[in-house]
Amino acid sequence: MTPSLLNRSSWARRTTAGRPLLTRRTAFGAAVGVVALALIGTACSPVEPAGDDSGGSAQPATGQDVFGDPADPAQVKAGGTLTVALSADPDKLDPTLSRSLYSRYVFHTMCEKLYDLGPDAKVVPQLATALPTITPDGLSLTIPLKQGVKFADGGTLDSNAVKVSIERGLTLAGSGRKSELGPISAVETPDPNTVVIKLSRPFAPLTAALADRAGMVLSPAAVSKLGANFSTAPVCVGPFKFANRVAQNSIKVVKDPLYYDAAKVHLDAIEYRIITDSSIRSANLKSGDAQVADSLSTQDAPSLQKDSTMTVLQSQSLGYQGLTVNIANANGIGNPLKPLESPIAKDPKVRQALALSIDREALVKSIFNGLNTVACSPISPKSEFTSDAAQVCPPHDPAQAKQLLSEAGATTPYKVTMITSNNPDSLRLAQALQAMVKEGGFDLVIKPVEYASLLDQQDRGDFELLQLGWSGRVDPDANIYNFVGSTGSQNVAGYSSPEVDKLLTDARQSTDKAERIKLYGDVVTKLQQDDPLIYMYRQRNLTGVSKKVLGIQVYPDGVLRAAFAGFAK
Repeated sequence: MTPSLLNRSSWARRTTAGRPLLTRRTAFGAAVGVVALALIGTACSPVEPAGDDSGGSAQPATGQDVFGDPADPAQVKAGGTLTVALSADPDKLDPTLSRSLYSRYVFHTMCEKLYDLGPDAKVVPQLATALPTITPDGLSLTIPLKQGVKFADGGTLDSNAVKVSIERGLTLAGSGRKSELGPISAVETPDPNTVVIKLSRPFAPLTAALADRAGMVLSPAAVSKLGANFSTAPVCVGPFKFANRVAQNSIKVVKDPLYYDAAKVHLDAIEYRIITDSSIRSANLKSGDAQVADSLSTQDAPSLQKDSTMTVLQSQSLGYQGLTVNIANANGIGNPLKPLESPIAKDPKVRQALALSIDREALVKSIFNGLNTVACSPISPKSEFTSDAAQVCPPHDPAQAKQLLSEAGATTPYKVTMITSNNPDSLRLAQALQAMVKEGGFDLVIKPVEYASLLDQQDRGDFELLQLGWSGRVDPDANIYNFVGSTGSQNVAGYSSPEVDKLLTDARQSTDKAERIKLYGDVVTKLQQDDPLIYMYRQRNLTGVSKKVLGIQVYPDGVLRAAFAGFAK
């Protein structure tokens, strides 16, 4: 029997098909060398996107959206534990405090929201029974709730539970939801099945915000008992309930018999195994030790597509991957801004030079097999709020980069230290950037750290340059304000611009779509002048699924939906 590949800390001294496996260090080093040489030698040597040469199988071509289909109850059997190979360890399992995409995977199974997104990225009711009724002045939203819904601890979902959850998002220290919820002045509970949210001024993105973590309803009893430690034993409404967590190893949820629609839940349990190496995730998928693997490498996806036992779900992300410059986050997120003294923090010309040193087309073609797409703004081209101004892309111009560094009085090569996740894909990207920006006058020093530590360091302001992304939301406000608004709850750059704040505030308050489109285009123009966050590419959501499992879905929001999946009969 082939030994389980799950949670291997090293490839050394293991064999497959009679051949010794490379150590992770050797394999990664070889890959990086090839990438770096390709970038240095050819600058933007194209790599053709992988097509569908699967020999006539039903697999769709790589690059074609495949969200997955709901499970047909007649085709799945009851029971079983689904194993998901997860690419990073989620941060706190507390919807108020969480900031990572990976926690959203787990929340999907156990923390339902007032609203959700459909495959078309449109907001639909979940714990609410209808979209909000909004008064003409935009200052009051009325939300009707489902009745007969129970939390996993047996408590009843009612308007008070919604009030507790929203107010916690507005007031809890370290909340990542505060700026997402906007100018809420009061949450009223006229009866157990109705919530009325009062606003001090109109706030267009609120309904979309309630379709994510800000709209997750927590058990008031658990909140009262655990307080800021809610993540140690989270209790919500969902098809599954929290069972246990082994730090940096696994998270397990089990079927909740109290769930209001329990008949639609087929699995007994879902276990998320943390496997940061994409090659090992793919190997587990092929061996059957895992049935789902998230965040497939663009190197692995084409070969998995040719495997008749696998399906590769894919969609273009609403988010982005980029570089965040620490401008004034010396005191840590949520504390008064304190500017850093380094040239890259003080002078936008140095940040502009870094942006001009990055050849986005080369990254996408040479590093990502042409599967990802160039991104120069936080607004997806597929967003209904996009515009020509929102999609303007700075050129790759290393000569101009050097000129800007000279004008800024910066010594070249200008040394800058970047923290990044320590998984092979992130390190491969970092090595490529390191080779690329040399031509623009930069000496990029790479500092790899574990993902959870990366999130902690960014919040503390313990970085100069940070490589990290955002999975994206349907309303542009949630992709921008949190990160570059002066009071944004995830403004780890410490960026503050009265001009940007006004543009974003005006966009939040406007109910005129054309006006919002114009305002967001203006925001992008200003951000490209200041470059607190340098947008690089928009990744493709790639998820591998064994055909032994039905009902796994991934929409453009990037969330892996496994709650209603089941093993095929």
